[in-house]
Amino acid sequence: MAEDPKTWNPATQLVRGGMMRSQYGETAETLYLTQGYTYDTAGAADARFEGTEPGFVYSRYANPTTSMFEQRLALLEGAEACRATASGMAAVHTALTGLVSAGDHIVAAKALFGSSRWILGQWAPRFGIEVTLVDAADTAQWAAAMRPNTKAVLIESPANPLLEVTDIPAVVAAAREVGAKVIVDNVFATPIFQKPLQLGADVVVYSATKHIDGQGRVLGGAILASNELIESAYRDLLRHTGPSISPFNSWVLVHGLTTLEVRVRAQTANATVLADLIGDHAATKRVFYPGRADFPQAEAARRQMTGFGTMIALDLGTRDAAWAFLDALEIVDISNNVGDAKSLATHPTTTTHRSMTEEARLEVGVTPGVIRLSVGLEDIADLSRDVARALDAAKGK
Repeated sequence: MAEDPKTWNPATQLVRGGMMRSQYGETAETLYLTQGYTYDTAGAADARFEGTEPGFVYSRYANPTTSMFEQRLALLEGAEACRATASGMAAVHTALTGLVSAGDHIVAAKALFGSSRWILGQWAPRFGIEVTLVDAADTAQWAAAMRPNTKAVLIESPANPLLEVTDIPAVVAAAREVGAKVIVDNVFATPIFQKPLQLGADVVVYSATKHIDGQGRVLGGAILASNELIESAYRDLLRHTGPSISPFNSWVLVHGLTTLEVRVRAQTANATVLADLIGDHAATKRVFYPGRADFPQAEAARRQMTGFGTMIALDLGTRDAAWAFLDALEIVDISNNVGDAKSLATHPTTTTHRSMTEEARLEVGVTPGVIRLSVGLEDIADLSRDVARALDAAKGK
């Protein structure tokens, strides 16, 4: 009997999950770079569109390469179904809008990626959707914000950029009281270190651009949920609005999954060392890393996560100090991306969270002195030397 891929351990799922070989028996995953598909007869086309005959009809709906990526990621996540999108923000937007209509209500954390804040603050209200923002780590605020018309709850945990950790099971319990669905953006934790569906969430979203590709090549996103929810909330929305991923990008991402666990664990080992180096330096006002004892939500992080990720946030006090740090880096690149094999640092106030008002940024702790550091695969001795030198340059600024 053939083995059930669901019984495989993650390392095996990441290498072999969802494999779909052609008649040629190729070793590597195949790139099906096609827009459409042909049918032997008119009746076959009718059956394919009716759904009574399996197969592909149009790559905006589904594609063999994309299906391999979706099946592999679903196996790793422990989800019944996955749908890939053109970007992480396409996944977030679709995940939200598939659950709400005019007159409905969304609850979300204040600590979110800047584009997610824009969707909630600027876009959703245009369609008669109300939004309440709460402190990510305050379980009581989440519970108090729920209403009878709350249909969707959006969590980033750890959040961007200060890595706030939300008590996912507690928020799920509050959402269940009003029948709301819980969406978790799991991009910083990765599916290696956190399984939101096992914690009770209904939907998980990823920017596959980040760790899943993790090598600075392509954009992509993913929505994972039950078969029933994918069919009822997202199938038609994805088909008719077209946030579809390129088959080429899916091909890159399915190969990226092959090394995801190896990369993320090695990057996390580097991040653990750098977090302590940064925390011990005189230039640092504060360091944020979920694996440290001084992290504000350290207990929740230990309870929900099996590893603490590749991201570090540090506060150097002033913009001058933050810029001096960035300008002194010689190995780490200044870039607004994260989750890459190359270490990257950014100044959220002037990049990723620039669209937020100053008041909103300060409310979630994104001060002018904050740096977000995404730790890569470089040798830890070289990274430590580079970061220490940059911290020295920031001291006293």
